[in-house]
Amino acid sequence: MRSTDYDFSTRAIHHGYDPQSHQGALNPPVYMSSTFTFDTAESGGAMFAGEKEGHFYSRISNPTLDHLEQRIANLEGGEAGLCTASGMGAITSTLWSFLEAGDEVIIDKTLYGCTFAFMTHGLPRFGVKVTLVDMTNPENLTHAISAKTKIVYFETPANPNNRLVDIAAVSRIAHRAGAKVVVDNTYATPVITRPLEHGADIVVHSATKFLSGHGDVVAGLIVGSLEDITQIRLVGLKDMTGAVMSPMTAMLLLRGIKTLELRMERHCKTAAEVAQALEAHPAVLSVSYPGLDSFAQRDLARRQMASFGGMIPFEVKGGKAGGIALMNRLNLIQRAVSLGDAESLIQHPASMTHSTYTPEERAEHGIAEGLVRLSVGLEGAADLINDLDGALGAHNMQAA
Repeated sequence: MRSTDYDFSTRAIHHGYDPQSHQGALNPPVYMSSTFTFDTAESGGAMFAGEKEGHFYSRISNPTLDHLEQRIANLEGGEAGLCTASGMGAITSTLWSFLEAGDEVIIDKTLYGCTFAFMTHGLPRFGVKVTLVDMTNPENLTHAISAKTKIVYFETPANPNNRLVDIAAVSRIAHRAGAKVVVDNTYATPVITRPLEHGADIVVHSATKFLSGHGDVVAGLIVGSLEDITQIRLVGLKDMTGAVMSPMTAMLLLRGIKTLELRMERHCKTAAEVAQALEAHPAVLSVSYPGLDSFAQRDLARRQMASFGGMIPFEVKGGKAGGIALMNRLNLIQRAVSLGDAESLIQHPASMTHSTYTPEERAEHGIAEGLVRLSVGLEGAADLINDLDGALGAHNMQAA
């Protein structure tokens, strides 16, 4: 059978690695080497000239990373993959590979805080115009895009409020103008959504999150065509950012990805139960979860997502003070940023991950001051609901 004929979980465990090519080792060896020797001087020259394949320096490639790159490319349905030292390393390496002064990037108005800061404060310093568009209505992109637009960038679901973008519709508009579409697929993972299948050109991940699943690495991954990934490897990663993943990190990610589908099934199942409980609680003003009938983009969620993820943003009574008070009353759910871990994590975007937005920008972009972001872990649903109910019950009595 071809690898693409196997089930997702089978490919997540086996793709890109043959134990018999590595002394029968069940798991890929960790090549902790910065450099690699050449058979001859001529062989080294041929590698540098791109005339011969092989590893010569771990900033460009490494055998352990190669296994991970093949695996994530297969799972996302792309031709090639690339490892980076962080999710921001993936994003910046990608954009620096295709942009120059005078170009334009169009971004969705709701992004992770550090991505938003890079786009709105970092890129303009080097002569790149950045335009914000509400991409929940693809027609807004039609009015904003121009011949200078090189990249259209968005997250779906978006961090922190779970807004969705129609990947296929946005990709059609972008491609008519000659722009590349880059999608951050961190929230969904390829278990739920594969953006390349909907027309996107490049997918980026903070692999720190669900792909790892254990809160023990910081890492990024990129997937796209062989041509695009080669450009990012040799320009954005090698020369611009140097954001290189450690072989040990790659090994931990390979291990984490083996259980990705199983973990996502549990994240999604538990999140659905928790979201329903939160929506019914009188101390909660709103819950934005794609699996709820009340979710504004429910039809798009059903069309674009295989399931609805493990992230629950919800707004409580009392604004910012109410959100912080809720967090401080929790016992089981951990107060921490990041997401996608076995442990459930909760944070307050307005004062934490999205504090790079001004209050006016947060209000405009749908990030309420009382919004808290819950990353549902692998604990029992009843235990999480009880923890939230206890904290919300005290909150509701105070609000009354």
